[in-house]
Amino acid sequence: MTNPFDAPDAIFMVLVNDEGRHSLWPSFTAVPPGWEVALPVADRAGCLAYIEERRTDLRTPA
Repeated sequence: MTNPFDAPDAIFMVLVNDEGRHSLWPSFTAVPPGWEVALPVADRAGCLAYIEERRTDLRTPA
């Protein structure tokens, strides 16, 4: 069995938590507590692009 997070042809969504952290998540999996859907349905590349556009460096003070 392959890792569903690595499946290039799968459908994903992007989740975000209350700290503004984003996560790639397989669309068939329930959203875990503490996370909300930021991008409901896209391919893996689209989700990763969405995350990259919104990524902040957590090591740098605001």
